[in-house]
Amino acid sequence: MQMEVHSLDNLNLEAPPGKRLVVLGDPIAHSLSPAMHNAALKEMAADYPELEEWRYEAVHVPATELGRALEVLKNAGVVGINLTIPHKVDVLGIISEVDPLSRSMGAVNTLISTPAGYRGTNTDGFGIIRAVEESFQGSPAGEDVWLFGAGGAARGIIVACLEQGAARLTVVNRSPERLYVFKQALESQSLSGLDRVRFRESSGIEDDAGDSALLINATSLGLKETDANPIPLSFLGRNRAVYDTTYGALNQLARDCGTMGIPYADGLSMLIWQGVRSLEIWTNKTVPAEAMRAAALEELRKRKSNG
Repeated sequence: MQMEVHSLDNLNLEAPPGKRLVVLGDPIAHSLSPAMHNAALKEMAADYPELEEWRYEAVHVPATELGRALEVLKNAGVVGINLTIPHKVDVLGIISEVDPLSRSMGAVNTLISTPAGYRGTNTDGFGIIRAVEESFQGSPAGEDVWLFGAGGAARGIIVACLEQGAARLTVVNRSPERLYVFKQALESQSLSGLDRVRFRESSGIEDDAGDSALLINATSLGLKETDANPIPLSFLGRNRAVYDTTYGALNQLARDCGTMGIPYADGLSMLIWQGVRSLEIWTNKTVPAEAMRAAALEELRKRKSNG
């Protein structure tokens, strides 16, 4: 069973009279965000009756339609928008106002309505830091961080880890071309701390990670149980921790960590905490993270039982 997914043409922008929040993506049917946000809004409405008519919906928007989508949603009074693949980077060429940290990340996942249009920010960095704190009772500060993957998710993570004071960051990717583009993009932002960042190709990579290194999977490998482990087994030392940004599947990386006794956490906590931060920005109120977590877990359970 999948949640209801709207298009710009079938989304009823006239009702209800309450505030509207949406997530835009292509694909979008897999998103847990509507379940999470609507559960949080329902709980919050008990203390804040003005939130009773707020609702959050998923809208399928292809990359070529993003500009039109933002115009339509702004005219309809939509106060908050989340962005997922493929819009996080493309939106930078459409909106004019982006906070400096998000600009340095080169990606935006949250839009806030202003009189002049939508203002962009990124809550993914907040999400990864809180997720690591929650999962491993520590932070990237002073740590040796290895980031596997050089896509959109990696941008927010690397900037957040640098902001937290990671001692060293190593970005690992299979494609040398994509690794080069990623490196150029970071250097173009004049980020503080780039002297602590190294770039390495996966092929023949030397393991010189510290004994207590934090390893982060920021590739798409892991969304399916059959996906290969993107992190070489030689890196899975017992004192190292693995944070996997994918979630919803007992993938090979999770199985290998379990067999070897490696501390492991999947990406659900990052999804929850970035969602908490987005909803805080839109409502200016405290958001119940546990309501989001319970709703996300229940939605995953339903999908597995029906799939």
